[in-house]
Amino acid sequence: MARMTPAQLARRDRFETVIGVAAPFLDLVLGVGDRISRIAEPSDSEYYPIRPGGPVPLPGELGYEDDGGLPAPRSSEPA
Repeated sequence: MARMTPAQLARRDRFETVIGVAAPFLDLVLGVGDRISRIAEPSDSEYYPIRPGGPVPLPGELGYEDDGGLPAPRSSEPA
């Protein structure tokens, strides 16, 4: 990586200062929004977790069930 010029260093320092000053305000906005959303709708009936809770077997592992309806892959070994 090339060395930064003094102007680039100064610009980076200004941006970091602005972000540091704005961070508490942005945290407050997120906190208030979270509270309002919980008051407006305490339980989200349309929420679906990305992953199911607990361990899930992967293809090729013991306990994996193929529910895709695709045929099993053919073996490359001669019959």
